[in-house]
Amino acid sequence: MKALLLENIHPLGTELLEKTGIEVVTHKGALDEDELIEALAGVDILGIRSKTQVTSRVLERSERLLAVGAFGIGTNQVELRAAANHGVAVFNAPFSNTRSVVELTLAEIIALTRRLTERDKSLHAGVWDKSAAGSHEVRGRTLGIVGYGNIGTQLSVLAEAVGMRVVFYDSAEKLALGNARRMSSLDELLDVADVVTLHVDGRPGNAGMFGPTQFARMKEGSIFLNLSRGFLVDYSHLRHQILSGRVVGAAVDVFPVEPKKQGDSFDSELRDLPNVILTPHVGGSTEEAQEDIGLFVAGKLRDYLEVGATALSVNVPSLILDRPREGAHRIAHLHRNVPGVLAGVNQALSSGGVNIESQALGTWGEIGYVVTDIGGPLPEHALEQLQAMEATIRVRALGPDQHWRQ
Repeated sequence: MKALLLENIHPLGTELLEKTGIEVVTHKGALDEDELIEALAGVDILGIRSKTQVTSRVLERSERLLAVGAFGIGTNQVELRAAANHGVAVFNAPFSNTRSVVELTLAEIIALTRRLTERDKSLHAGVWDKSAAGSHEVRGRTLGIVGYGNIGTQLSVLAEAVGMRVVFYDSAEKLALGNARRMSSLDELLDVADVVTLHVDGRPGNAGMFGPTQFARMKEGSIFLNLSRGFLVDYSHLRHQILSGRVVGAAVDVFPVEPKKQGDSFDSELRDLPNVILTPHVGGSTEEAQEDIGLFVAGKLRDYLEVGATALSVNVPSLILDRPREGAHRIAHLHRNVPGVLAGVNQALSSGGVNIESQALGTWGEIGYVVTDIGGPLPEHALEQLQAMEATIRVRALGPDQHWRQ
């Protein structure tokens, strides 16, 4: 087995996979589509962060690929439906860097509200600019959180702890924590928020969600933050709002186009603006978060390879599986969710003269996944019969003498 890990994934992830017996190749930067197709020749496992795009074309050309690990929260860089249809399970780390993003967000809210960026620049320029003008406490101010998921909810709790009032808007029904208030629309949130921060996911429908109309709705003298996805925001209009003084501070961690690797040049219309904090997509880039992400995602990839477990997969049915008993063999069958598949699987196994010891089935939309433990090795003709089923996407035989056979 061979894994390709891109974009500086933490060494603990590499070590975990290597201990599993997987050969690991690493690459510091991201790869474009053609480079990725070439690099995936002979590769079973791919690990990426935020910049490498796993497209349908990549998946079609990478027949050996079994799984993709997105070492972070977002998975919009992977065509998830296409991956499932090509028998490729995708895993991410939905919780591991939440605290890091929340802490950076809160720190930037305080820094912008106190105009610390401008005080810092003045002193570095040799100018003593001691003034309270434009500086405020965050206590008593209203924080508007757009997107109330893992990050938004934790930010809500910490913001209240420092005395902020919290309102939030989410397209899904979410339980308000503490004294936070749910707003019925984004416009309603923008009408009352002194600080607006985006924490939504990267689904295509969110692209361009914050533009001239939304900035015009914000309160005069408000602050804006985006630590989610660069393509959500019209940054040229944000620049206009900052220069006009309507928005008095901004923090941006994500951009529509980002450099592929460390040291590459960067440009943005937000450079050199007053009271603007620009960070290079480091919301989750703390040593603690990267260690947790490396171990978490690598562990999910290992469990999928070794026992067929798909818990917390983002594109195939989720099955929580223990290791089979010693001497048992396991058949993992990923298929299209149509009637009669389970009967067909069992018929193929029966024709091979093997005894079924246990079985687990999960379905999710168009995809089904059945994992069967059998008392002995799977005969080759039974495997061929499973592979020949019209609904079959991928079959893997896991066991003492046919480890990871597909």
